[in-house]
Amino acid sequence: MDTIKTVGSSGQISLGKKFAGQSVMLSEVDKGVWLVKLGRFIPDNEKWIHTTDVQYELNKAITWAEKNSPKETDIKQMKTWIK
Repeated sequence: MDTIKTVGSSGQISLGKKFAGQSVMLSEVDKGVWLVKLGRFIPDNEKWIHTTDVQYELNKAITWAEKNSPKETDIKQMKTWIK
C-alpha cells in the first residue's frame, strides 16, 4: 500500500507510532527512490560474535554443555592443577 508523506522543514518523515523506537535501514536505491527496511541491526562492537569462527566455537560449547551436566567443583583438586 502506497502512502504519501510530506518531508517536514527539519527533513524528517514520520512512519507512525507503531514503528516508534524501532530500527530501520534506509537505502537510496536510485535518485529519489528510498527503500526502508525494518529490522534488528548489529552494533559494530558486537559484530565479532557473528563471525563464522566464533559461531562454530559457540555451537561446539553449547553441544558440550547439553551433553555434560554441571558438577560441583573440587577446590582442593583444582589447586593441585594450578601448582
